[in-house]
Amino acid sequence: MFLSVFDVFKIGIGPSSSHTMGPMTAANLFLKLILSSDWPRPVGAQIAHIKASLHGSLAHTGIGHASDRAVILGLMGQTAETIDPDAMDEMVASVERSGRINPDGHPGYRFRPKDDLLLDKKNPLPGHANGMTFSAFDASGRLLLKQIYYSIGGGFVVTDTELEKMRAAKDKESQKVPYPFATAQQMLDMARRSGLTIAQMKRANEEATMGREALDAKLDKIWDVMRSCIDRGLAVEGIMPGGLKVRRRAKQIHDKLNEEWRSNKANPLLANDWLSVYAMAVNEENAAGGRIVTAPTNGAAGVIPATIRYYEHFHEDWDQDGIRDYLLTAAAVGGIIKHNASISGAEVGCQGEVGSAAAMAAAGLAAVMGGTPEQIENAAEIALEHHLGMTCDPVAGLVQVPCIERNALGAVKAVTAASLALKGDGTHFVPLDACIETMRQTGHDMSEKYKETSTGGLAVNVVEC
Repeated sequence: MFLSVFDVFKIGIGPSSSHTMGPMTAANLFLKLILSSDWPRPVGAQIAHIKASLHGSLAHTGIGHASDRAVILGLMGQTAETIDPDAMDEMVASVERSGRINPDGHPGYRFRPKDDLLLDKKNPLPGHANGMTFSAFDASGRLLLKQIYYSIGGGFVVTDTELEKMRAAKDKESQKVPYPFATAQQMLDMARRSGLTIAQMKRANEEATMGREALDAKLDKIWDVMRSCIDRGLAVEGIMPGGLKVRRRAKQIHDKLNEEWRSNKANPLLANDWLSVYAMAVNEENAAGGRIVTAPTNGAAGVIPATIRYYEHFHEDWDQDGIRDYLLTAAAVGGIIKHNASISGAEVGCQGEVGSAAAMAAAGLAAVMGGTPEQIENAAEIALEHHLGMTCDPVAGLVQVPCIERNALGAVKAVTAASLALKGDGTHFVPLDACIETMRQTGHDMSEKYKETSTGGLAVNVVEC
């Protein structure tokens, strides 16, 4: 099993990897399909009109996650990695005014969002909770092309047929790499036999497809975007969009922490406070639709950047190589979790998002603090175990309450898990693989109303202001 570090860490926009970036990507894929020869186009037929429908969790929380806007922008040919967040409002408004989309390389199509973009809460699609259907018609209304896509978490998008093939081929090696570990136990066995660290094995796998310099440059870019996201979040104040009138708090907290720092006031919770404000800064930016890195999702995007910034802040021996090793180790653990369970809140609740992020962060931090592979695996297990059963119940479908604070606590748990693991010799009672399987089973048994539908939990017990 090989999942690239750049599949786990993707540069995009907020507020959600599965509900914003995923629909935008799906719309782009549909545009590419239209231009391809991979469908039986009738002779002389011309596409004139496009429609889209969102199902399941995407329908229930689509407005709060800006899924509808993401579809419009994607059908205009915009991508999550390159779009200018400041230009999105006008792009969407132009489509609403004209009733047309004009992506580059296409003749232009009729698309009136009020009529042609449906949030279908009654008819979930069978493959996944995050289902979408795109349809193309000729000028007379004849259906020419229809495609189902699923946003399966972390920005990954597949067609219905690709999803079936993925599930059928889950245990088959998809790409030849030197260390194709699919489980934590395989990872530990390979590390023991090779004498390499987890980061070194992951690096060898990545370098099977790219050179060392290119790999390092892309890793550095990931951290640059994460760091910039923290910095923006610490500098901006105001009310976050969406209607809940939730106020940004990261800048105010950051200012108070800086004041304490300068005055040398004793603060026994200093590290936790800095961790929390770094994570909150990221997730406030995410909630506002800013530039973000899936880590492994947008809803959980604050945990890993916060712990890396903590590493920079409190560890004098940090360096750029350490950050690269952190990201490689975290991605190794994230790939195992995604392969054997899920990182999607719509599939398994927030245990799959913030829980996975905390496990990845704990592993990465334990690695750069000198942990053995066994201690790293232990750190990941501790962090994940203490997120088991966590529901995904965002108020009003917005990635604000409880998501922003939840990332702060996830970062604190990750650092605590790494510290606990490093105090031992790596021997522990619950294997990471068993914990991942438990998360999968728990998510399977969890009621749908607690899996990113905003039909249970805090979403129905907190009065929207």
